[in-house]
Amino acid sequence: MLVKTFGSAVYGVEAITIAVEVNVSNGQGYHIVGLPDNAVRESLQRTESAIKTNDFFMPRTRLVVNLAPADIRKTGSAFDLPIAMGILGASEQLPEPERLKDYVIMGELGLDGTIQPIKGALPIAIQARKEGFKGLIVPLANAREAGMVNQLDVYGVEHLRDVVLFFQEPESLQPVVVHTREEFFSNQYDFDIDFNEVKGQENIKRAMEIAAAGGHNVILIGPPGAGKTMLAKRLPTILPPLSLQEALETTKIHSVAGKLPENSALISKRPFRSPHHTISDVALVGGGGTPQPGEISLAHNGVLFLDELPEFKRTVLEVMRQPMEERKVSISRAKMALDFPANFMLIASMNPCACGFYNHPDKECTCPPGAVQKYLNKVSGPLLDRIDLHVEVTPVSYNELSSQQVTEDSATIRERVIRARELQGRRYENQLGVYSNAQIGSKLLREICVINTIGENLLKKAMERLNLSARAYDRILKVSRTIADLAQSEEIKPEHLAEAIQYRSLDREGWAG
Repeated sequence: MLVKTFGSAVYGVEAITIAVEVNVSNGQGYHIVGLPDNAVRESLQRTESAIKTNDFFMPRTRLVVNLAPADIRKTGSAFDLPIAMGILGASEQLPEPERLKDYVIMGELGLDGTIQPIKGALPIAIQARKEGFKGLIVPLANAREAGMVNQLDVYGVEHLRDVVLFFQEPESLQPVVVHTREEFFSNQYDFDIDFNEVKGQENIKRAMEIAAAGGHNVILIGPPGAGKTMLAKRLPTILPPLSLQEALETTKIHSVAGKLPENSALISKRPFRSPHHTISDVALVGGGGTPQPGEISLAHNGVLFLDELPEFKRTVLEVMRQPMEERKVSISRAKMALDFPANFMLIASMNPCACGFYNHPDKECTCPPGAVQKYLNKVSGPLLDRIDLHVEVTPVSYNELSSQQVTEDSATIRERVIRARELQGRRYENQLGVYSNAQIGSKLLREICVINTIGENLLKKAMERLNLSARAYDRILKVSRTIADLAQSEEIKPEHLAEAIQYRSLDREGWAG
């Protein structure tokens, strides 16, 4: 008897429906075809054990399982459950096996029939609704994630017996109900950390506010213990909240990578990713035999923090250059080409030299002549060219640390950032792919960032006296536009330019001696 059920395969951040055809006929031997990898081939052993353990019988005749379309490679263990249900249906152990075709079924089976979590439940649910399936059956740990998709019945199951009982008695399982909007909006501002916990460093907080308001990349340069990491971790608390569409995009990526917490639904806060400096280039940008999203995609719509930037391998840093411009990663293979979104803010930190105490107010740098410049040269010019704000972080004094003065909290700063972003949203509403000042190109820059004669003279003098490089010019204009937006000013004033100029430390010739 031939029975057809359906599973799904995830490629990139999208899912493709896979027909699981099971035929039990005269003959001998078990066969699974349709470009399965080793994990899929081994599913027959797991499936057989699960079926026998739960008092069903495994056919002792010829069994052929076809995964169609047959020219797409199938990977992973999530096809165990649809194959098991197909075998039970084809061997007439289910009362109405034709009902199987109404559902997408996914799950990894244990030898005792327990069902393990899978990756990519959200894109699978989106595709199942798109193709008009009646429902989706997934492991219970993935049910809330898939249940965010409306107009589709999602059933969470823990054991093979639960699925069999559902096809015998449909009322035995109830669809998962997720109040997506309520949960999403109730958790948006639930942070464990806050900017009011940072003592002193008011100028650095101001720089982080500017970065958040314009979507600018930032590099923090300062000695150990000055507070670089502490400040970077608090940046997501002052960013505008995710929109529902952004949250859905972000959740899909984390779902595909298997990074969603168990029994979670929609990601409601902007992600913060902080990979160790030993990371490989594939782990950072994505790829592999079966392409998976990397850290820059996991940071989509959020923050990527690279601590101790010069310690990262140069090849790792260089592969970020194109994604930072295009805000996506294109992974090409012989039989497929995938795009992973990568619209992130880069926050980097570094010591000013190998010993960490160059320009320190109290401690003396022990690096030999030329060592400071050599250390800075580990970070390439083209990468620095894509970082708008270079901020020097100085140590906090005892008086500042011991002060009981209450400073601004994240909520207050975030309100100013949101108002500035709303201005930019209206300004760029007709510009495709441009949502903040950091994203504007050279042509648009000349139209948007117009400065008066006084501002032109100020910028000219700064370029000459501080020996600023040519690449600093555009960055200063972008940052000054953001500072003007924070001040709710239609035009860029000389004071906005003056503040933007001070955020180009590494562009000053002779900065490193």
